[in-house]
Amino acid sequence: MSQKDPSDQKPATRAVTAGRREEWTGPVVNPPVWRASTHLYDNVAALRAGPKANEDGRFFYGRRGSPTQWSLADALTAMEPGAHGTMLYPSGVAAIAGSLLADLSPGDVLLMSDNSYDPSRGMADTLLKRLGVQTRYFDPLIGAGISDLICDKTRAIWMESPGSLTFEVSDIPAICAAAKQVNPKIATLLDNTWATSHFFTAIEKGVDLVMNAATKYIVGHSDVMMGAVTANERHWWRLRRTAQSLGHIVSPDDAYLAARGLRTLDVRLERHQQSALTVAHWLTEQPEVAHVLHPALPSCPGHDIWARDFTGSSGLFSFVLKGGSGEARDALVDALSLFGIGYSWGGYESLAIPADPAPNRSATPWPPADYDPADKYVVRLQIGLEDADDLIADLATGLEAFRLAQ
Repeated sequence: MSQKDPSDQKPATRAVTAGRREEWTGPVVNPPVWRASTHLYDNVAALRAGPKANEDGRFFYGRRGSPTQWSLADALTAMEPGAHGTMLYPSGVAAIAGSLLADLSPGDVLLMSDNSYDPSRGMADTLLKRLGVQTRYFDPLIGAGISDLICDKTRAIWMESPGSLTFEVSDIPAICAAAKQVNPKIATLLDNTWATSHFFTAIEKGVDLVMNAATKYIVGHSDVMMGAVTANERHWWRLRRTAQSLGHIVSPDDAYLAARGLRTLDVRLERHQQSALTVAHWLTEQPEVAHVLHPALPSCPGHDIWARDFTGSSGLFSFVLKGGSGEARDALVDALSLFGIGYSWGGYESLAIPADPAPNRSATPWPPADYDPADKYVVRLQIGLEDADDLIADLATGLEAFRLAQ
């Protein structure tokens, strides 16, 4: 198919057309699944030239991919205006590791947002620490104040906005601009899994490397583990060479499923968004609920930033119970029937888990200072594609169980 410049297209159109160049697809709609480890050469001269052409579209060996993986990477790059390229990883955590290892060396300092995903913090506090990298945590609402934390050894800033448990929205443009003003060589990295490029175009807002746990909204069907990092031109080659040095590759079958999920991203996110907002507004009216942590609600920290920078909201948010106990919170979750109990999110099914932010806070307290100290028990919801009224009825049953367990 002939294609226009993706930058001329709306996000919904890019999700359908991106990555479907004729060299990837041939005469069919979807890129075929190329299962291959060995790539054959016409002669010895071509064999010797193979390693020198390190770019998608040039066969070398299966570890560098084939048209199935290349088309997906091409599509994800097109989804992020200003991007230069995308590397694929076998999980979101592998993508976090790949992006951080590409930019950090022994003796460096990493600044990490205090609301970051537990495996991101775990990587900083174990693997990176063992490699001689020091991590300092910061308030996700710090904005341009990040400049006060930058020292001569700071080499990277890791952000997650909104945070995937407590949902503070950071001023990403302000953080990136302040960092570059202090030291243009500092790498800014963002976990953009909650919004994806569909709702937040990070690179054009100043981010250097954008991580997405494609397991979630990109795949959308809870059947593939995958991560992706999309980078601007300055950081692309270091990211690519680091991923290749670590041997990161995804299977062509998984790449095919992720690309298929991408095509329906717009309609799925719209349903996730509307249902989540319906459920969130209902929860604000329930006497058992003290706070609803949804970025699209004015009460959520950073809501004004979300309204300025984002074009929509996804299906993941949390609520804080009014008093109670951990056992009563668990009874609420156990009483649910439409909500599965399980990690991850972004699939078609709704999920609920008890969440305990306090152990993963270093720079900011949980519960926050303006909360009643008794209001500390959190439930995180992933709102799937079921009917919102059915989900509300299920949550009503859970809240009744919470009341009875106190």
